[in-house]
Amino acid sequence: MSYTREELQKLASFYKNQLLNNTVPFWFPRSIDQEHGGYLLMRDRGGSLIDDDKAVWIQGRASWLLSTLCNTIEPKQEWLDGAKSGIDFLNNHCFDIDGQMFFHVTRNGQPIRKRRYYFSETFAVIANAAYAKASGDEIAAEKARYLFGKCIEYATTLGLLPAKFTGTRPAKGIGVPMIMMNNAQQLRETIGDPRCDEWISTWIEEIRNDFVKDDIQCVMEQVAPDGSIIDHIDGRTLNPGHAIEGAWFILHEAKYRNNDPDLIKLGCKMLDYMWARGWDKEHGGILYFKDVYNKPVQEYW
Repeated sequence: MSYTREELQKLASFYKNQLLNNTVPFWFPRSIDQEHGGYLLMRDRGGSLIDDDKAVWIQGRASWLLSTLCNTIEPKQEWLDGAKSGIDFLNNHCFDIDGQMFFHVTRNGQPIRKRRYYFSETFAVIANAAYAKASGDEIAAEKARYLFGKCIEYATTLGLLPAKFTGTRPAKGIGVPMIMMNNAQQLRETIGDPRCDEWISTWIEEIRNDFVKDDIQCVMEQVAPDGSIIDHIDGRTLNPGHAIEGAWFILHEAKYRNNDPDLIKLGCKMLDYMWARGWDKEHGGILYFKDVYNKPVQEYW
């Protein structure tokens, strides 16, 4: 499929309108918690609140969104104030005494759940970085850079975080190089950090070498440490939409690097592989899970 320039302009106008005149007004300012800070985002399609707990990831995502609107659309004070509400809640209530972040907290920030991984931290990185650019807040900038460094430590130091599984069948997921690449891209584009370029290249090569399988035209969600396929249900399960997201990050990097042809080829290849794997030919849309060998999947979502 290809588009004319006129068609692309119409699509850009459509999505901009949907974002600024539909999606953002639905969520904000109604979701800003005026009493405790942060955001009340568990709502039904009519906007009514169905739960006032706070998932930490989305506190970071929402603050990043409002800050990014300030940085890319216009510096509205209501967006900046809304972003600060999320930043303050994250930094004041979502860290445990050991420095790790929680995964799920109550409305006023009491901890409910903590996970073995560090994705809460990754969303706090991009939130603090985007807010620092929008506001000029140097404390937020320092927080973003510090957390990025901690995430690198978590990603590269075996045993630093408790393991979910035993060592019987070691595996690694594409989620880590993907989210860390995006973290570095966001950090670089907002407040800058000299570590970003080298690490982005490292994570791209890990995805290329270990997760992209040209012989079977697939992007794996999980592989053994050496990149081989683990022929068990978890190892065979693909997440096409997630892999397409990874292709987007790589194409974003290609654009940053003056339309690097090698990265364009890699990103488009990943997109093509997983579009073919994931597209629901009967009903349309992307299927959540597929098996690499087209066997039944265990996931029922």
